Amino acid sequence: MTLSTSQSTNVVVVSNSSDNPFAIDVAYAMGQHDDIADLISMKQFMNSEFCPRFISDETDFENIGVSLQGKAVIIVSTAGYVKSRQELAMANLIIARAAKENGAERVVLVEPDLFYSAQDRGAHKDLGETSFERDVKDIKKFDGQPFTAKLYAQMLKLSGVDTVMTIHNHSESVQRMFTEVFEGDFHNLIPYEIYAHYLLNSDILHYGEDGEGLVLCAPDKGARDFVKQMYATLGLSKAKFIMLDKERTAERKVDIALHKESEHTFDGLDGASIVLFDDMVRTGSTVVKSCQFLQQINPKRMVFAVSHFYASDEGRQKMAHPSLGEILTLNTLPTILNRDEQGRLRKKMVVLKVEKWLAQELSSILGLPDNQEVNPYKIDMSSKNPRFKRKIWFSEELHELKSK
Repeated sequence: MTLSTSQSTNVVVVSNSSDNPFAIDVAYAMGQHDDIADLISMKQFMNSEFCPRFISDETDFENIGVSLQGKAVIIVSTAGYVKSRQELAMANLIIARAAKENGAERVVLVEPDLFYSAQDRGAHKDLGETSFERDVKDIKKFDGQPFTAKLYAQMLKLSGVDTVMTIHNHSESVQRMFTEVFEGDFHNLIPYEIYAHYLLNSDILHYGEDGEGLVLCAPDKGARDFVKQMYATLGLSKAKFIMLDKERTAERKVDIALHKESEHTFDGLDGASIVLFDDMVRTGSTVVKSCQFLQQINPKRMVFAVSHFYASDEGRQKMAHPSLGEILTLNTLPTILNRDEQGRLRKKMVVLKVEKWLAQELSSILGLPDNQEVNPYKIDMSSKNPRFKRKIWFSEELHELKSK
């Protein structure tokens, strides 16, 4: 890619914090080599109020308020250590308004893990659209709470955001509502090809040429469509697909069983390699329970693939359980790249960095020319992972695959 703000490309990539490595990598992947800190100043007044300023020529008094005329401003937003999601969300609104009031033609919010997605329904049937009929128990869960996901969408739209891009959002209610608020300009990206490429070309799993001995597992009915599409993307005709059923018996307790609608039973799966897919993990309770349940297959390998990994103390402790062999995740929550955040899990963790993939998707949405790479991701793996010693070989193999 040859895009650059210094070459008048009409694209400006910023973030909602002064030093966001994820945003910097997205900007660089789009060809923007100007430092984000040189494009926007994150001012804060003595009373703690936030007041960003897009930096312009201080001697220019002829073009006040139009420095972003005709440009697309991309705000890259990820959670981090320093600021809360509430602070970052408010910063998004103010930066978007600053962009629009200074002439921006289009404002794009890139939020890989979309804020407030867990608050995706309210205490009335008409507050949130779901694929199931909401009963009194579901409605009661939200009694007294706001439908915050919709509020966030409406505030983003009001502030000047035109386009929202996220990764593997789990909530049908959020997807439908954001699509409505942004009149279709909502993009929920699912990295099927990235997952498939890594699973097919690394040694994280062991199976036959056509998928013999490989099992793809959905932890519940809600993940079925995603895992079915992963199955199709992998293209391994002899792989198996099973679906589990989980019943939450308390806030932190679940019971796991084989779902009655599962395509395959456990018959003939002894010694298989299993990959369990999900969109997010917080405490790890369901993941570990599922992996323990799947141990009756006596799996050769057990891999958990997840898009959004919240590295809580509880999650790290629970997922160190020996029933879970390896964890494959994206860096939508960039702090997971920190070895201290990974803790003991660094021995079983692989992170796929997706900034370049996001940059390519942004270029496509904005109608910009770019050089598409077939496998636009990078691999981050601790040297404590037993497979690390083969990483050099895999990198060379990836290079060969890309060049074909």
